Amino acid sequence: MMLEALIIFTATYLFLAGAKLPFLKLDRPGGAVAGAVAMVALGVLTPEQVYRDAVNWDTLVLLLGMMVITSVMARASLFRWVSWAALRHAHGPRTLLVVLVLVAGGLSALLVNDTVCVMCTPLVVALIDAAALPPLPYLLGLAFASNAGSVATLTGNPQNMLIGTLSKIHYARFSAAMLLPALLSLGSVLAVLLVAFRRQLRERGERGPLSVEMPAPPLDPTLALLCVFCLTFVVTGFLLGYSLAWTAMTGAALLLVFSRQPPKEMFAQVDGTLLLFFAGLFVVTHGVAQVGLTERIHAALAPFFGQDAVHQMFRFGAFSVVACQVVSNVPFVLLAAHWIPKMAEPTLAWLSLALVSTLAGNLTPVASVANLIVLELSGDKGKIPFLRFLALGALCTVVPLVLALATLLAERRLGLF
Repeated sequence: MMLEALIIFTATYLFLAGAKLPFLKLDRPGGAVAGAVAMVALGVLTPEQVYRDAVNWDTLVLLLGMMVITSVMARASLFRWVSWAALRHAHGPRTLLVVLVLVAGGLSALLVNDTVCVMCTPLVVALIDAAALPPLPYLLGLAFASNAGSVATLTGNPQNMLIGTLSKIHYARFSAAMLLPALLSLGSVLAVLLVAFRRQLRERGERGPLSVEMPAPPLDPTLALLCVFCLTFVVTGFLLGYSLAWTAMTGAALLLVFSRQPPKEMFAQVDGTLLLFFAGLFVVTHGVAQVGLTERIHAALAPFFGQDAVHQMFRFGAFSVVACQVVSNVPFVLLAAHWIPKMAEPTLAWLSLALVSTLAGNLTPVASVANLIVLELSGDKGKIPFLRFLALGALCTVVPLVLALATLLAERRLGLF
């Protein structure tokens, strides 16, 4: 079974890396599902092993619950209203960028960063159109800040959700360790953008303050209030140590019951493709673990990572940045999850993996789904040469990572986790 598992694993991760075959039209989710089916069809796993051992149902339930909650919040226009309320008070190009980065980062810490980008990109585009502002500082600010801010919690992005369910780290403990690194990451992203785009922002500033009147997004106040209560209930449950998955699903069920919204419309906005993608990856990675491939990969890499916890953090972090560019962060986190328990300090390794796999998303346009969403939804305004994005992305990856990892080490020395 070793050879079959190796072939399936290699083929699946080639699709995850964006490989295209002329006779197949499989994308990343399609490749993951096809790989999962092949693991069963070729006898690497039995159907019973898939149902019982391979799929981490807690992660899928957590994703589903958060998707339903954000779906109802989007229906209430809560994302756009909060963003509009904050941005309308910005009286200059620089101030607008500061507010945008803080709002995007803050929302992404509470909710999934990809959803924040979907909801906020149209508003940002409308604002820069109305004020005749240069689009790139604000679009990149939205994408980079949503990645950086999502570092703060276990529900900020899909890879953190994976880490939360696989590591069993308490939500409050994770956030206590990651809040300061997230804030420093947001601050460094903002500083990089302010310096990189200082001329464009200064040119607009010399013509006087912004004077743009944008109509408020239509807000359903009753539904919005219900969403706020539900989100408070869910976060409180997380902080008290209840199951992440079933606390989120309980909040989602309460919203479905009391919001009086058509459930079919709410479920229509759930990203079923992402759930299938996760399920397929769970099966593929469990298959390679079952036959011992993950052990062999780790054995080959372990000498490079070293034995000391600090050396492992930096060396494994550098490896993770590269790997996340090749196969994306979620597939890499699933594979790396098999190695973390063998490291010198697993808790430090889990926390640093969350930091690196998230901030690595700022490096290239395709390294993060948030980047792709912002650039796609903004149309021509989001067009940026790859090398220019790479230059800015490298600064918005390396600088936050250095500060965040140094902070994590300082917290470790102080015994904060």
